[in-house]
Amino acid sequence: MTPVEIGALDKLKSVLGVFDENLETIRRELKLTAKIDGTTIVLEGEEGAERIGADVIASLVATVDAGEPIDKTRLLYCIELAREGHARDIEGIMHDVVAVSARGKPVKCKTVGQKRYVSAVRAHTVTFGVGPAGTGKTYLAVCLAVAAYKNKEVEKIILTRPAVEAGEKLGFLPGDLQTKVDPYLRPLYDALQEMFGPETYQKLMEKGVIEVAPLAYMRGRTLSDAFVILDEAQNATREQMKMFLTRLGEGSRMVVTGDLTQTDLPEGKTSGLKQAVRILDGVEGIAICRLGDKDVVRHPLVTAIVRAYEREEDQGKRREKK
Repeated sequence: MTPVEIGALDKLKSVLGVFDENLETIRRELKLTAKIDGTTIVLEGEEGAERIGADVIASLVATVDAGEPIDKTRLLYCIELAREGHARDIEGIMHDVVAVSARGKPVKCKTVGQKRYVSAVRAHTVTFGVGPAGTGKTYLAVCLAVAAYKNKEVEKIILTRPAVEAGEKLGFLPGDLQTKVDPYLRPLYDALQEMFGPETYQKLMEKGVIEVAPLAYMRGRTLSDAFVILDEAQNATREQMKMFLTRLGEGSRMVVTGDLTQTDLPEGKTSGLKQAVRILDGVEGIAICRLGDKDVVRHPLVTAIVRAYEREEDQGKRREKK
């Protein structure tokens, strides 16, 4: 039997969740029984499960103390960390504010992997963020770009992405360049508007402080004093990736994001992202940050989908070796 003292009734309510749904999830996942005695949660079950349960509850208390909400995704993540013996790691990501939105909402990392990613971008000139959908690669990169601009570390924010669906030509589409690339860069626009606010965002676009262009338009340029984000980089060819990385100028930082499991390149074309993370790993000034299914912060079902596809891919690789 392991008692876990919460200390205050309002904090206990936040930890338990609506109709005690958080405690019910802990019971179910760890095969524990639990009862409430005043402001104490008493856990009973196997010794190891009790210890893990106590660690999970401590993580939830730290989450409440940091003013963060407890949703199902965060709860399941805390349980997974506790099973691995890293429950206390969750406390280390609660107080690091990546950026502040236009509405004053602080943006924080939600997983240990995201924290490592953010730290890598802050400490390196070029950072590769590689991982599945929903891990926050692009959103956090945009937040860091906005923070760098507001802190006067850079003068421009440049966003680019391979327009694979239109063959990188774009000429047959109606409208000017901005109109043509809009469909490909919508997630980046949404994040920028959230961080700057629609009016400021529009003014910065008009002044050229925020620049958006397809990857093909980067050729021949030197990008100085800028925070440059290459999104969906798995769809860049080897030649495009080399071209992009060699655009780096003085005072600039680059973040390259992509998911190697979602390459849309024509058959026979090798992803430039796949080659880059292989040959640049270990180069000074460059960080390769790999995010996984544990870092997915969307609906819990997204994690299950990612894992199912990873299992299928692993089985396919094993069949090929036989």
